[in-house]
Amino acid sequence: MIETKITINNEAGIHCRPSTAIMTAVKEFPNCEFLLTTQNGESSLLSILELLSLCVQYKEEVKLMVTGDNEEEASKKISDLFAYKFDFPPQQ
Repeated sequence: MIETKITINNEAGIHCRPSTAIMTAVKEFPNCEFLLTTQNGESSLLSILELLSLCVQYKEEVKLMVTGDNEEEASKKISDLFAYKFDFPPQQ
């Protein structure tokens, strides 16, 4: 098991677009189990709605636990996405 503390750097927090990127990456590791712990609860990262319901905000510190095959690679990739400052172009 690998446990990582992550600070959310995306100014809008973890909303629909970052959640989609995170959940897409989670599917790359079918033999891993993920548990995200936030101040609002926990998510197994099996459902985008479960993740969105946590309302993860900018500068919030969260904890990601990963177990399974390739847990180091999975932990790094998913942690990096949670810490990434997404710069989506503004809607026009």
